[in-house]
Amino acid sequence: MMLSEDKISHLSHILLKNIIAEDIAALLEEESSIRREIKRTIISELKIGEEIDAVVRKKLQSFSKKLIEGTPEWEVMYKKFFREEEIRRGRASG
Repeated sequence: MMLSEDKISHLSHILLKNIIAEDIAALLEEESSIRREIKRTIISELKIGEEIDAVVRKKLQSFSKKLIEGTPEWEVMYKKFFREEEIRRGRASG
C-alpha cells in the first residue's frame, strides 16, 4: 500500500530530525535537499515492495491448488516467496 505524499513528507521530517538530534551524520547539503532524497528513497522502496507483492501474488495464483488469501497456508507461502524475491533482488540477505 502506497503512503500518501503527506505521510512520506512527515516521515522524512522525522527521520531528518532524528539524524540531526542523534548526531548520526554531518549534513553536507541543505536540509530540504536531504528531505527530498529521503522522500525519493521511501517512494522507491515502496514501489519495489509493490512490485515484489505483485510477483508473489502471481506466483501464488499459479498453483494448481488454489490458496485462499488470509489463510495460514497462504500467509506462510506469501512470506516465504516475498523473502525469496527480496533476496533475489538484493534487498535482504539470505
